[in-house]
Amino acid sequence: MRRFIPGSLIIILSGFILFLLSCTPGSCFEETESYLKASFYTEVGTTKKLQAPDTLTLYGLNQDSIIYNKKTGVQVALFPLNASAESSIFVIIINGVTDTLEFRYSSYPHLISKECGYTFYHHLDTEPLPKYHAIKDIYTTNKTITTLNGENIRIFY
Repeated sequence: MRRFIPGSLIIILSGFILFLLSCTPGSCFEETESYLKASFYTEVGTTKKLQAPDTLTLYGLNQDSIIYNKKTGVQVALFPLNASAESSIFVIIINGVTDTLEFRYSSYPHLISKECGYTFYHHLDTEPLPKYHAIKDIYTTNKTITTLNGENIRIFY
């Protein structure tokens, strides 16, 4: 005996199969956060050498969390900038000596991909404004802050 499958069921199943096959994977494998990236250099006389501080503590003023807490071996520090503000102030403690850094920037949205959506990129409007104690100098290498792994500033201590 033959079974009869209604035509509407075949149409619904075909549509469902086509729907499943037409979707792109929803996974995002790209970096979605843009951080200001700072490398640390020692400055002894005229010699400048890429070197991580013995200890690093970093937190933002008016932020809830500590970014680094007495961390050792941090060669590149990641500073999270607030996209809804025009400046961010950070307290940085290098080898037990406290400094304050202020970054002034402008933010703009950037489409990463369909799967990942948007993020905010930033552009440094001025040089970082430090209150020098442990930091001897700051040099800006790239004013555009993106999700790429490029250095933005060098901190000489």
